[in-house]
Amino acid sequence: MEDNSMVDLEAIVARQAEKQQLSLGSYQHAYGARLKAWSGEEIGRRLWQKDGTVWVVDPAEAASAGDLTDRLGWLTLPAVMPNELENLQAFSREMRNAGFSQVVLLGMGGSSLAPEVFMRTFGNRPGYPPVTVLDSTHPVSIQRVLQSIDVAKTLFIVSSKSGGTIETLSFYKFFFEAVKDKRDDPGLNFVAITDPGSALEKLAGEKNFRRVFSAPPEVGGRYSALTYFGMVPAALIGVDVKTILERASIMAHACSSGVPADKNPGLMLGAAMGELALAGRDKITFLASPGISSFGAWVEQLIAESTGKKGTGILPVVDTTPGPPDAYSRDRFFIYLRLAGDENDTLDQMVNSLEKKGHPVVRIHLDEKPDMGAEFFRWEMATAAAGAVLGINPFDQPDVEAAKIKARELMDAYRKNGVLPSDEPVLTDQAMQLYGGTGSGSSTAAGHLADFLKQKREGDFVAIMAYISSSPQSDELLDEMRIFLRDRLHIATTVGYGPRFLHSTGQLHKGGRNNGLFIQITHTPESDCAIPGEPYSFGTLIAAQALGDYQALQERKRRLIRFHLGSDLVAGLERLRDIIEGEV
Repeated sequence: MEDNSMVDLEAIVARQAEKQQLSLGSYQHAYGARLKAWSGEEIGRRLWQKDGTVWVVDPAEAASAGDLTDRLGWLTLPAVMPNELENLQAFSREMRNAGFSQVVLLGMGGSSLAPEVFMRTFGNRPGYPPVTVLDSTHPVSIQRVLQSIDVAKTLFIVSSKSGGTIETLSFYKFFFEAVKDKRDDPGLNFVAITDPGSALEKLAGEKNFRRVFSAPPEVGGRYSALTYFGMVPAALIGVDVKTILERASIMAHACSSGVPADKNPGLMLGAAMGELALAGRDKITFLASPGISSFGAWVEQLIAESTGKKGTGILPVVDTTPGPPDAYSRDRFFIYLRLAGDENDTLDQMVNSLEKKGHPVVRIHLDEKPDMGAEFFRWEMATAAAGAVLGINPFDQPDVEAAKIKARELMDAYRKNGVLPSDEPVLTDQAMQLYGGTGSGSSTAAGHLADFLKQKREGDFVAIMAYISSSPQSDELLDEMRIFLRDRLHIATTVGYGPRFLHSTGQLHKGGRNNGLFIQITHTPESDCAIPGEPYSFGTLIAAQALGDYQALQERKRRLIRFHLGSDLVAGLERLRDIIEGEV
């Protein structure tokens, strides 16, 4: 994006400035001072030149920091990815001509979130197959996908940057076996997206995968929406990838090194995010027009995993029913993504009310859905810039591995003994099982919950971590719980399905401030399914992941409570909701 000869940079900057409006109230001075300092320090130029001292002041430390300057390849994606358009379009045609009527993407975190956004935002064009994203190890989720497809006519995308993600490889083993029962050459139903030289690339060669897409190693997973990880699924469902990349290129030019900090939309937004977080407004709450509401799932990972470390961080709050201004405390910062022509009147009024109440607000206008391409780049730039304000490396994830290590230890114990270690040594006096019925079990649960929530302090949040299968019913019940807690306690609340959120907000949970109240929900699956070639099932895997996450949080002395709901999931969630509403 350094060559601006082919574009009218001044006009681009002016137009993007119109589309992003910051109303920061009393925080305007700190924000302005940050931008002035950045102009003097030439932060924009240094960021584009991949100068690690933007984030780590000591040059020696910056030069040696892993995942820092070698993770800035996302800066040039809008310039280089258009070269892949013909390749992407040809592959999409080839898959339709091969008779694939459905696509299932097997991935986690950065490998799955952008494809999910594309599918939920644009849908599949007529004549193009839909994409189903599988990012849950819950047996019911696995079986639900299997029952919804014709495996012989399904293309499976095995998507993992590292090539060793346990969830993704377990998905692959399950569905490869299913395809093998239907055809002699099962590998032709599979493609891989991974870094060069990964174990997945080797596996794809051994199993005769139809195609391997090599992702750029210098782009981290959560910054990879505009790489093959996002663009291959988008092309398969018929998204206008050319326009997506054009809009990303426009934003990249608006954020280029020659643009002053106080006119650069990415740096402006990043300065606001960082300064507001330092001032205690560290809960960035997203409101979006219905047509683009799915964007929150992607930006949640980007912000939480990039900033939540070294005892600091910005908590993204997404995918929730908005509340009245009085429901929000003074730790909030609101982002309003507004799509022209969508159903915006109610949201417009709500955002205006929030601003009048004294909350800082940023309004971002999208003319049409393909402007999503610009948003991917804007938020990547802004998040990187916010990391500079907070003094952290926004490209590493030092605490993500903690729960994985614990889960691996538990799985090793299972391989040795045939059972997972008992919960009893792990659970504290705050954590217990919620059994069926309305007897003493429910009463005890209510008492534990009431005592647990009394620990709330100013600036805290509640995270509901549900190691259950996602469904419209569970979505609704979990949302009821979070809304009740938000309105009654005036506290930010988030909901995440496990193990999916481990690749997203899990980093902030363990590496950010100790200001979370964590409610873990588990249950016994109604049915289970084996993982071919492994001595354990998906049910065992998700149980180990939940327990490993619990242990990792407990080691970091996080405030934590756990409810096990038994096998009747909906009934258990209803009881838990009733207990929350009765005791809070």
